[in-house]
Amino acid sequence: MTDRVLELLRTRPDLADLAAFPFDFDISRACHVEAVHLASGASLEPIAGDDTGGTYFLCGGTAVLHASSDGHASLLADSVSEALEILVRLPWWCENVSAELDEEGLLAAVQEGDDEAREEFAPELDAQRAALTAGLGLPDRPLTELHALAESATRRTEPDHLLLNSDELCAYQLEDSYRQPLRDIVLAPGRAALERLRSGDPAVREEAAADPVLRAGALRAARSDRHDGDLPLLRFLLERENDIRTERFEERWLAAMLVGFYGQDDDVPLLRAATAGQITDSAGAVEWARTEEARRPENEFTWIDLAQRQGRVEHARTALIRLLDDTGPDAGRLRDLSRALERLGDHAQAARAQFNLLSLQDAPEDRAREASVLARLERHKGDLPAAARALDRARSALDAFPPGKRLGLGRLITEQHLELTLAAAESGADELARATMTHARHLLAGIAKESAKALSALSTRARWTVARLPSGNASRAIPDGAGTSSPGIS
Repeated sequence: MTDRVLELLRTRPDLADLAAFPFDFDISRACHVEAVHLASGASLEPIAGDDTGGTYFLCGGTAVLHASSDGHASLLADSVSEALEILVRLPWWCENVSAELDEEGLLAAVQEGDDEAREEFAPELDAQRAALTAGLGLPDRPLTELHALAESATRRTEPDHLLLNSDELCAYQLEDSYRQPLRDIVLAPGRAALERLRSGDPAVREEAAADPVLRAGALRAARSDRHDGDLPLLRFLLERENDIRTERFEERWLAAMLVGFYGQDDDVPLLRAATAGQITDSAGAVEWARTEEARRPENEFTWIDLAQRQGRVEHARTALIRLLDDTGPDAGRLRDLSRALERLGDHAQAARAQFNLLSLQDAPEDRAREASVLARLERHKGDLPAAARALDRARSALDAFPPGKRLGLGRLITEQHLELTLAAAESGADELARATMTHARHLLAGIAKESAKALSALSTRARWTVARLPSGNASRAIPDGAGTSSPGIS
């Protein structure tokens, strides 16, 4: 459904001209300087431009995002109507407008800017503003309310309106003052639960007992805001973590650490159970807690992981993309980002991190391993030619291995060839499927002498790949003999 104000601008040239000048919302410039998209995947439609090369976008059919030509983007308003209200009544030339001003101060600031605009380029500003406001049916709300709407929109740019360059996948910038730290966002539920636990609220004890994510937040909050009287509730949380014994050990460790700091003899059995026998007395509990706290500091990935567990996927994605944009030639950080983005399901951003990681590898073994991971990510992203190029790099690195050392990574890389063969055949890329399967056969031949068992397993996998190929593709995509015997072996 088309926005009412946008429809008016598109059907009333007189109103469109007024919006374009002097208010710099020109629907004839509805194009951007580069291809862009929202990280969230929501729809994005350019609807107008300004005279500096910036663009106004309609996001998800309602909200308006402004992107400048120099790489900044922020949410302007929740509708086109609100956006025009802001642009007409708090126009770009009013530089002294701020949140600290009351209604009288805002009126004075706008008047000052208007006086300069009338003198320099818009002598008929009052008539133009009145005509556009009436023609679009814009409300006459207090300037303080209007300014608050604009500020609120900008603060809600992230995570749902994070704008990306579609080629490089880097994010547009947003002033730090408008970005809320992820730590504060994900800790808010835990802080609230912690306060209720401290009050002795039995309802929240039951809720925390049943909700591992809420317990995680409460424990993280307790780590950063410690009270002398927290020991009973920390015991309760640790007992619950001990009872559940999930694959996630972080909260059990954290609860044990927080209880251990109190150094109570009565807690030693509980702590021994939580730490697999590492704690045997109260003095040791305090020392262990101090050591563990220093060894396991909280970092950006702590909050990203908690955001994912809370279902805040876009918050996690935004944080990871911002981290990736700010990461230089740091192999460890790039590896962490690549794996975290893959777990999130963002294979395009994961491949970006992995590509940079691969460029830092000097040892053939490391190049082969990371190239194989890149091939997997590119395939999941849907870029099969890029996956094939990554496998080219993996094979090249594998060729540098000394004899007898190719088995482990050779198997891994061969499996990636088989996966790509299947994906290529299913997508109709028969030539790529044929070429990739040929490489797989050569890899199998190369590692045959190192392990007959490994060869048998891979040959079975090759036959399974051929069996899964779409009807009619196998004969066209796969060389004769591939998957029906040990490929390439006499």
